[in-house]
Parts: sequence; C-alpha cells; structure tokens
Amino acid sequence: MPDYQFGMGLTQDAFFFDALAEHAQKSATASKLLLEMLDRLEDAPAIAKRIKEIEHEGDRITHSCLAALHTTWITPLDREEIHALITRLDDVLDCIEAASERIVLFEIKSAIAEARLLAESVVAACVTMSAATSSLCDVKNRARLLEFCVEINRHENAADAHYRVALAALFKQGSDPLLVMKWRDIYDQLENATDRCEDVANVIEGVVLEHA
Repeated sequence: MPDYQFGMGLTQDAFFFDALAEHAQKSATASKLLLEMLDRLEDAPAIAKRIKEIEHEGDRITHSCLAALHTTWITPLDREEIHALITRLDDVLDCIEAASERIVLFEIKSAIAEARLLAESVVAACVTMSAATSSLCDVKNRARLLEFCVEINRHENAADAHYRVALAALFKQGSDPLLVMKWRDIYDQLENATDRCEDVANVIEGVVLEHA
C-alpha cells in the first residue's frame, strides 16, 4: 500500500476503504500461510518470517490510516468506526503472527489434527472478514454485509468448538506437560484470531445500522 502524505484534505473516501480492505486481505493471506505451516513444519521458520513481514505491512497500513484520520475533514464513515475497524483488523493479524511465532519458538515438530481444524476455521473467518471489509464501500447493501457478519460468527462458533475438542484431546493423550503447555498457547492464539474477526464483524454490524 502506498505511504500517503496527507494535507488537510476535504475527503479521502477511497483511501480509507482501500486501507481497510487491504488490511483484511493481509489477514486472509497470513491465515492461509499459517495453515500451510502446519502441513510443512520443516519450513516453519521461512513461513513464519513471511507472516511477520505481512504483519509489518499491516502495521504500516494501520499507521497510515490513523494518520489520515487526523488530516481529513470528511471521512466516509464515522472516525470512531474507522478507528475501531482498523485497530481490530490489526488485532486479527497480530494473533495469526503470534501463533506462527510460537510454532517456531516452541520447535513444534509434528502437527496435531485438531490444530489444523482450528486453523481452517481461522482461514474461513479471515476470508469472510476480507470479503465483508471489501464490501464496506457499498454500505447501503445492508443484507450482503449482515450476511457476511453472520458467516463470521458461524466460523467463530466452529473455532470455539474445535478449541474445546482440541484441549480435551490434548489432556487425554497424557502428553509431556511441557508439550501440552506449548500447544495450549498456540490454540489460544488461533482461537483469539477468530474472536478478533468477530469483533470486526460486530463493528461492521454497527456501521450498517448507522448508515444503511
């Protein structure tokens, strides 16, 4: 995303919508890489490095968007709404990056089936979140946006279910306590990612109620 320099502009609608859409797409891309990491743990360091780079790209978008809020007279959505959306999108990407970082730091050598199911829910939630965020420029299309929000909620519920099953399986296996702690931390980050996607959906629902 270009690093814009703003004067006191009257309006920058395209900039804000593009920033939100591009940030959400970063999470979709990073979540797919995280799922790929679980299938190719031998390449985990390289994949984690790429996810880290994407997270930094997301930070740049966030900072540019927040700076623009201070230099634009008229914004396409309320300033509080834009601020809430970009910061919550940043939270999603942070959780994905944190999960990938832990897989490398904890030197995970083999994936657990339940972890992959949870990661698949993260991908599904992020892809839907990206579609929803890209559709914000057509905020009057209430039905479409709310449908995306319902779908994100469904993926978050699925992630919760996978999280509970994964934890139960982890404890039942009688694994090394240290390994249990490592995987629980990874599971927490994955589940947190879908929670943060739901936070984005909640903000979008509020935007729809306010503007549609």
